[in-house]
Amino acid sequence: MHNAPPRPDTDRFLADLGDLRRIGAFRTGNHRPTYSPADMEARRWLLARLAEAGLDATIDGIGNVLGRHPGPGPKLLAGSHLETQNQAGWLDGALGVVAALELARGGLPVDVVAFADEEGHYGSFLGSRSFTGLLEEPEIDAARNRYDGTPLRDALAAASLAGLPRLALEEGRYRAFLEMHIEQGTSLESQGMQAGVVTGIVAIWQYRITVEGQQDHAGGTTMAERRDAGLAAVRLLAEIDAEFPRHCGERTVWTTGRIALEPGAPSIIPGRAEILFQFRDIDPATLDRLDGVLRRAVAESNRRERCTARLEVMSQSRPAPCDPAVQDALAAAAEALVPGGWQRMPSGAGHDAQYLARRMPSGMLFVPSIGGISHHWTEDTRPEDLAAGMRVLFEGARRLLAG
Repeated sequence: MHNAPPRPDTDRFLADLGDLRRIGAFRTGNHRPTYSPADMEARRWLLARLAEAGLDATIDGIGNVLGRHPGPGPKLLAGSHLETQNQAGWLDGALGVVAALELARGGLPVDVVAFADEEGHYGSFLGSRSFTGLLEEPEIDAARNRYDGTPLRDALAAASLAGLPRLALEEGRYRAFLEMHIEQGTSLESQGMQAGVVTGIVAIWQYRITVEGQQDHAGGTTMAERRDAGLAAVRLLAEIDAEFPRHCGERTVWTTGRIALEPGAPSIIPGRAEILFQFRDIDPATLDRLDGVLRRAVAESNRRERCTARLEVMSQSRPAPCDPAVQDALAAAAEALVPGGWQRMPSGAGHDAQYLARRMPSGMLFVPSIGGISHHWTEDTRPEDLAAGMRVLFEGARRLLAG
């Protein structure tokens, strides 16, 4: 590589973020759906930057891009993803990839990775799950684009990726995995802080609640006779929302993402309601406790209402704690560079790091999000916060390699 003392060039780092921002530009953000022409242009851009940095660069059969450091000795793996949500922001994913590139260009023995489809256009964390051995060929065969139904195999062929081998994590090569990311919340900005050392990535527990009533005429059915699934669903959700604060953790969040009434006409009493509900937390005991609260609320609804509610578990992921030594290295770097301007915090969103954490020590560093906005084209972070985060990540990586 070169013999200069390792250090990041934050001007170069910001300039590269600006270059990447122009690929698939949408208003002030980006529209780079997985395997789209814009996404593949971004991957080719990265391949060229990796080669310029002296890394052995390759792209694999699921779209993962990897730049391998050619030197001897222990390495770190760092990166994130390049595709975006539809009409979304310019930093989600891209920040972690360009930060990893700057670690390598700054003189550290770092392999740089950009995982495919973290945003889930075709599946769930396809790239990082492939890299860590959790993606099987039958799942690739069955996968479809969630928006237009395009088979994943067809998309890979159109992107000239069909037939390429899929990269696999090389055992024993890495001391740790690092991912830098925007917070996607307001905690750092509201406290005037520049960095967040992530303690872990929350679990997401998702449920379907089905309420069965009796479809009937809105004019001819008295209120005493009704079995209104819509009103029963709303009362159940109000009870859940009243009970959760008594049992939740400090950063627990819960969301009713969908309420669908059938048949959904103004003059028909709903005979059925379907609710999609989720909660997130990093503490297994809190997750179990809230599961119990939810089940009791459904049971109480069935005792009180003339409609029957049924609870179905859709998915229950597990929390992904970040490695304590990686956390400590990032925390020491943050205290040295932005003293008092950082905090430890969980991640409320999912990231590729949660799958890498199953195979190696892993950690994440957050920088503030203006207004907490993400997955929207107005997503942004101040340049000085991006630069400060880059310096903290670099110093944390240096400490990990020296340890």
